[in-house]
Amino acid sequence: MGVADPLIELAGLEFSYPDGRKALRGINLTVGAGERVAVLGANGAGKSTMLLQLIGILKPQSGTIRICGIELSGKTVRQVRKKLGLVFQVPDDQLFCTSLYDDIAFGPRNMGVPEVEVKARVAKALSAVGLEGFGERMAYHLSPGEKKRASIATVLSMDAECLALDEPTSMLDPRARREMSTLLKSLPQTQLIVTHDLDLARDACTRGVIVDAGQVVADGDVATLLDDEALLVRHGLA
Repeated sequence: MGVADPLIELAGLEFSYPDGRKALRGINLTVGAGERVAVLGANGAGKSTMLLQLIGILKPQSGTIRICGIELSGKTVRQVRKKLGLVFQVPDDQLFCTSLYDDIAFGPRNMGVPEVEVKARVAKALSAVGLEGFGERMAYHLSPGEKKRASIATVLSMDAECLALDEPTSMLDPRARREMSTLLKSLPQTQLIVTHDLDLARDACTRGVIVDAGQVVADGDVATLLDDEALLVRHGLA
């Protein structure tokens, strides 16, 4: 599906794991400025593999990735990571410091941002996710929903233009899932949201992409896709 003003562009991505399992088979996807796109698919479809390639954790064996017009390579990975923030499925993979302040400050400090600006970024990120006053708390003492929001704050502090989120509502109760949907809709960044939560996809996104066996098999209005039960059954989503 072509889009105007694309900020995320994936073209012909191929990837196989060392055991020979083919995870991606020519993924093509573009996401336009301001879009929130739900990436749907059964376990093993290749969704998380695709996300890990967006910031160079895994390298495609063929194909190209462009983030905000910058082609991802060994020379540009640091630049790309300023443009796109990846939020992992498990918050503990992102929250490892002795306070939320230091967790959220970690990225900007690593990029050499002056401490005065770091402080302002941390305050802004905490406010954006509804965790004002939580800076001195340890992630260990947070609820699952608070941890999820804190992990989003760690990428917001980088002033990223795009967010890629892996299962942002996993392990959350119904109330926390609704709060997460509201939060994602409040954020201005372009978002690529990998999720099994079809209610989240319907509520927070206007576009859906279904991935199966490492390929994009459907791309369109999210409500139209989710109302097509035969399509969902065919690709392991119902």
